[in-house]
Amino acid sequence: MSENLQGIPESMAKAIAFIWKEAELLDRKDYAAWQDLWTDDGYYVVPIDPQTTDFAATLNYAYDNAHMRKIRIERLTSGFAMSAVDAATTVRTVSRFVPVHLSAELVEITSAQVLVGYKRQQHTLFVGNLTHRIRFTPQGPKLEQKVIRLVNSMDSLNALGFLL
Repeated sequence: MSENLQGIPESMAKAIAFIWKEAELLDRKDYAAWQDLWTDDGYYVVPIDPQTTDFAATLNYAYDNAHMRKIRIERLTSGFAMSAVDAATTVRTVSRFVPVHLSAELVEITSAQVLVGYKRQQHTLFVGNLTHRIRFTPQGPKLEQKVIRLVNSMDSLNALGFLL
């Protein structure tokens, strides 16, 4: 596996660039472009239990396959959902990248995300540990799974008018 100048394996460097691109799309609320980043069988997951690995058998804030992501995006962009009409402006910082699996075809990487939402003169923090599973296809990198483990997931959370 080749490396770039910083000594980071090429597949990891590509995955990090992809994750930063995803964060930028979400901050711009470009949900259509974000949806295009996914494989057909990919899952967007925000578990309540920070320790769970069986997302299908546990309660989640989000456990979205392609169909549910499409419905969520339609709700966020239709103008009919009150939380989306007045959605917060967001800025994400994603860092602390740690490889779990690296190959030329598949990268799984964990990271930390600090998301600041601003709405009605109030700042709200959403802090979480992320896991991205990215498949490198002939069409480019695609998300197979994104898991957002919020540090306060067991607390009562305000309604989210955006994707994490």
